[in-house]
Amino acid sequence: MYMAYKGVYKIKNIQKYSGDPSKIVYRSLWERKFMIFCDTNSNVLEWSSEEIIIPYFSTIDNRYHRYFVDFWIKLKTNNGIQEYLIEIKPLNQCKPPKIKNPKKISKKELNEIKKWNINKQKWKFASNYANERNWKFKILTEKQLNIY
Repeated sequence: MYMAYKGVYKIKNIQKYSGDPSKIVYRSLWERKFMIFCDTNSNVLEWSSEEIIIPYFSTIDNRYHRYFVDFWIKLKTNNGIQEYLIEIKPLNQCKPPKIKNPKKISKKELNEIKKWNINKQKWKFASNYANERNWKFKILTEKQLNIY
């Protein structure tokens, strides 16, 4: 179940935040949970929320758009320091939508197809952006966040 909830996150470890700490907005309780993790986990050396903007080309409307990646983190791992771009999404938005009757696609299904194609394009550009910098791009769902 996806819970929509919006608010301003009050950071505790301001020295870890890269960006404007007065403008940290979460758009779901899942994002808030991840912010708490970043803010309080000693292995997270630095982080930001929606500070990295990636231009991407949409084949849906043949125009460039801007993708505000949910998070950037610098993490201390067993193999050294690794940087990540993180997107928080419900699992059901991370796979192609199921169409009940391909001969008669509903408006809802059409919107899900469009959303899926936009996300695929954003994630492709985000992955390339991360690879160019020797970072990793990850999509975290309720499974990785332990929310069921």
